[in-house]
Amino acid sequence: MTKVKWAVASKQKRKKIFKRAKGQVGARHRLLRTAKESVKRALAYSYRDRKQKKRIFRDLWIVRISGACKELGCSYSKFMGDLKKAKIALNRKMLAWLAVNDKKAFGELVKAVKG
Repeated sequence: MTKVKWAVASKQKRKKIFKRAKGQVGARHRLLRTAKESVKRALAYSYRDRKQKKRIFRDLWIVRISGACKELGCSYSKFMGDLKKAKIALNRKMLAWLAVNDKKAFGELVKAVKG
């Protein structure tokens, strides 16, 4: 029976880890153990932050809508409540875009909801 050497497989494993650790600073991209730790942590953060990204953007949209509403003499909560009563189905992303890029249309929307 011939001797089996695992050099190729283990080198591929190491290569995979170092490829993922590319861009890390210092020992994190040079030493196998620290590279493994840093890659594992980076993967955990990336999973967590994909969820957080959605929350962060929602907060940003709310702040933008709220600021535009205050300029027009209306509170965010009343504006959103009146939107639902008027059965206007615009999501926060679109409302925030209107508040920033098309203030005239947003102002008309606020008037329509108030009236």
